Amino acid sequence: MATPAIAKPRSGYDRHKNTRSGVELLAWLFMRLSGIVLVVLIFGHLFVNLWAGEGVKAIDFGFVAGKWASPFWQIWDLLMLWLAMLHGTNGMRTIISDYAERDSTRMWLKLCLYVASAVIIVLGTLVIFTFDPCPAGADPSVVPSFCEAL
Repeated sequence: MATPAIAKPRSGYDRHKNTRSGVELLAWLFMRLSGIVLVVLIFGHLFVNLWAGEGVKAIDFGFVAGKWASPFWQIWDLLMLWLAMLHGTNGMRTIISDYAERDSTRMWLKLCLYVASAVIIVLGTLVIFTFDPCPAGADPSVVPSFCEAL
């Protein structure tokens, strides 16, 4: 019976094998960069919503309506939503790739992940850009009190 050839212990290791794909490198880089940007976005969000204002008790429908009246805050919240979802999706994709043993299981889990992510990103984007606290023709008893001044 032939024994397999074992490399000599001090023969070295070829670190330049092409074992990594460009996609994985980009995903790794995206995680690092998006993490840095997310820290800035999230702490800015917390500072404005909790510390600079009157705290949690001031956050209500009117606060969000006033904040989203500005395109700056719409873009801020949109970036936070997209980056958080893409960052989390990429992390879950890595976990699925690492722990799902069968190819079919891996494929179905990733498909569910991508669909859920896409739905949340699309719905969140629609909410941010179509949010109207004072819809025309709405029953005055259900709209906020600040809409009557308009």
